[in-house]
Amino acid sequence: MKKISKKTWIIFAVVIIVVVGVIAALSSQAKISAADTFQTAKIERGNLTATVGATGTVRSNQSALLNWQTSGTVEQVSVAVGDRVGKGLTLASLESTSLSQGVILAQADLVSAEKSLDDLLQSGTAAAQAQIDLRRAADVLEKAQDYRDSLDEPYEFDQIVYITVNGRRVPSLKKVKVDEADDVTKAEADESLALAQAQYNDALRAWERVADGPNKADVAAAQARVDAAQATLDTAYLIAPFEGTVTDISILAGDQVSAGAPGFRLDDFSRLLVDVELSEIDINSVVLGQAVSLSFDAILDQEYAGKVVEVGQVGSEVQGAVNFEVTVELTNADELVRPGMTAAVNIVVKEIKDTILIPNRAVRLVDGKRVVYLLKDGFPEMVEIRLGASADAMSVLASSALEEGDLVILNPPSSFEMGGGPPPGMER
Repeated sequence: MKKISKKTWIIFAVVIIVVVGVIAALSSQAKISAADTFQTAKIERGNLTATVGATGTVRSNQSALLNWQTSGTVEQVSVAVGDRVGKGLTLASLESTSLSQGVILAQADLVSAEKSLDDLLQSGTAAAQAQIDLRRAADVLEKAQDYRDSLDEPYEFDQIVYITVNGRRVPSLKKVKVDEADDVTKAEADESLALAQAQYNDALRAWERVADGPNKADVAAAQARVDAAQATLDTAYLIAPFEGTVTDISILAGDQVSAGAPGFRLDDFSRLLVDVELSEIDINSVVLGQAVSLSFDAILDQEYAGKVVEVGQVGSEVQGAVNFEVTVELTNADELVRPGMTAAVNIVVKEIKDTILIPNRAVRLVDGKRVVYLLKDGFPEMVEIRLGASADAMSVLASSALEEGDLVILNPPSSFEMGGGPPPGMER
């Protein structure tokens, strides 16, 4: 071989140094470029709150539209919008002179029915009187029976006659003996006995009805008559069926109304509820008593608390999807929350504390497996993972080679996902 000169070795060494420098510079530049290109987040410990979300409309615990049941002229309106009223309070009434004959006559029917009911309920007094009447009827029957029996046997009776004593007429008793009464006397006695027997039977039935207190069937019938008369009278009034707040009034004093005409709307604001529809996928994770957070477009920068109070047992199909109704109660509602408002509802279905969390944005699906890309020494590195419970932004890292403090890439290029590795030119 031809001997290489010293000068040539020097040139060759310089070239090698330059090439190595260029490669190092390119590698460093690639690292800087990768660091600038990717968004990263540290893997940290924290608490995970898994929720199920839906939207619904606020409603009051109870709501009623009060309509007139008869026609007439409004006499007075006793409340205003916003008034809180108790159950049974009369909100408005009709003039008595404008009512139909049937409503007016119901007043007399009510008085009569209430008296009959009161008589039945006064069982002690009725029983005592019935016992007295029964005893008297028994005495009359016994005497009538004894008299009738005596007519079939011979009997004697004293007859007054007048005799002359010392020239004067004076009365005297004479014993008269009769073998048997005549047929006319017996017939009259039979009639008296039959009447006494009928009166006794009536008294006995009256006593039996009240002996053990008022007859339940009689009381029920009397109460039904009272209720029917009262219901007819009540058509002349609009009465609050429950405690609540007057939220709408459709009448004024002097208005002519007919059956079915609207009068008031009444709402019970003691509880505010939201009904939401959840898919069959989520329904089994929801149970009574779970905590709920609610927000409203109409109430900015404020979050309300609630709880699940009812979970639907039967689903309904809408356009091929099966949904279940869940009812949520607000537990800290204020005057800003009103029925009809749209609420965003998030039901807390699981809470996990002090666990390793990973951002959902970093998770990708590669060849059917869940993976994330770590940024190590300026280059992406794919790592397979297994997830536990998930929320909107984070998931529990159930198993992987990741550690706290590792940087995961939030925006890996799509070529990472397709090929299962770093893009060309970025191999290590």
